[in-house]
Amino acid sequence: MTEVFLATALALAGAFGLLWLLSLTLRDASIVDIFWGVGFVMVAWVAYVTGEAEHGRHLVLAVAVSVWGLRLGGYLAWRNIGKGEDPRYQAMRHRWGGRFWWVSLFTVFLLQGLIMWIVSLPVQVAMASEGPDTFWPAVVIGILVWATGVSFETVGDYQLARFKADPENKGMVMDGGLWRYTRHPNYFGDFMVWWGLYLASLGTIDPWWTFIGPALMSFMLIRVSGVAMLERSIGKRRPGYDEYIRRTSSFFPRRPKSPTAAGGG
Repeated sequence: MTEVFLATALALAGAFGLLWLLSLTLRDASIVDIFWGVGFVMVAWVAYVTGEAEHGRHLVLAVAVSVWGLRLGGYLAWRNIGKGEDPRYQAMRHRWGGRFWWVSLFTVFLLQGLIMWIVSLPVQVAMASEGPDTFWPAVVIGILVWATGVSFETVGDYQLARFKADPENKGMVMDGGLWRYTRHPNYFGDFMVWWGLYLASLGTIDPWWTFIGPALMSFMLIRVSGVAMLERSIGKRRPGYDEYIRRTSSFFPRRPKSPTAAGGG
């Protein structure tokens, strides 16, 4: 297991170091977002090779991470390339001034690498397990949860892209499709993906303690870089978003509140 941990840590440090150097050349730290999903794919396959995985469950996990990560990376590349640096990183660049070039190495790139390493612990530990397949029902249940998450992300991203592509919707709030039931179907999808992968890993060994991976992802999505960060300013940019907040769940899907109930508190 130590060999797997060391190999994935070195791979992430090297990849994010090179990505940081590229960001200095491009003057665009946003490229780290495109690599987010792809980095998990790298971790899964490095762990697969280093752990000498040879059972069906190992391949299932590696493929599941690859499907999720490559779809996400491809979508973010399509959405972000050519659009300039994300306002979040522009704000950091303005705050740190001439020091941003080296501060970003630690606060943007290596930090994301560390988070990625922790979140992927269920996959890494499962790959390091050399025992025979033990409990396939857990793998099946986990993959069903994972598939629900991938579906939420894919459908939610598609619906939002179509909405934004219509010039008549400029400045308006997307509140149809999955976005009618949760303000962030893509973040909820990520949540389901990583809890699903954790459940699937329980069918290989008993790495109960690796729940810290999906727990960290959940915390980031809900309290730090996901819902909380995005909604800090979106109300100012989207007329009607405050009303959307009142009637629509922030994260877990549920039926929207009626206008009367929403208005009453």
